[in-house]
Amino acid sequence: MGQNVKVAHREKIKRRSKARGQGTAEKPRLCVFRSLSQIYAQLVDDVNGKTLACVSSMSKENKELKGTKTEISEVVGRQIGEKAVAQGIKTVVFDRNGFRYHGRVKALADGARQAGLVF
Repeated sequence: MGQNVKVAHREKIKRRSKARGQGTAEKPRLCVFRSLSQIYAQLVDDVNGKTLACVSSMSKENKELKGTKTEISEVVGRQIGEKAVAQGIKTVVFDRNGFRYHGRVKALADGARQAGLVF
């Protein structure tokens, strides 16, 4: 399977999932991006076009983390959940951004649920 085919397929899934859930200030969208070696999560208010919080495996507090990529993803999920709860956000719309819900994406979601987020 060529790289262009994979990217086009993920973009198609991404458009379909974005049509289902828009983020608001009270219930923002938890958007996940997974690269080959890193993972990123952000809370987005689509109505106002603002990012409310963001965490990544490359941020300053996560530079020293050791472990597998899945374990680091769970830590990132917990951190985004804690930031959301600190801002008074309890429920979010989960946007897996076209990635399958398993492995690192699932670990991030589980970490966010452990921190108190509902989705």
